[in-house]
Amino acid sequence: QRQLVESGGGLVQPGGSLRLSCVGSGFNMEYLQIGWFRQAPGKEREGVSCIEGTITISYADPVKDRFTLLKDYAKNTVYLQMNSLEPEDTAVYYCAAGRWTESCSDLTLWGQGTQVTVSS
Repeated sequence: QRQLVESGGGLVQPGGSLRLSCVGSGFNMEYLQIGWFRQAPGKEREGVSCIEGTITISYADPVKDRFTLLKDYAKNTVYLQMNSLEPEDTAVYYCAAGRWTESCSDLTLWGQGTQVTVSS
């Protein structure tokens, strides 16, 4: 059974950092497209970062230069390193996997999400 499990969320002060983990099981993450998404209260889900190809990773404008997607396929894990966090980053963060398309537009396997709260 294929599964994704996120962890690493929590409460952090503005300007702080968190690293989210997404561990895959039942499949090899290297062969599927992986993306990070988030959904804030009362808002639609939005893309955060997407592995577009072997070396290309895209980022949404609000997180560029602050978030970094890291891959460790030996551990079948993808990370989202989040620095300089802002209250606007508060959301449930999800990782997802699926077939290769442009901008992670067709990911069908989703994790349960992990809550990130940025507040003083």
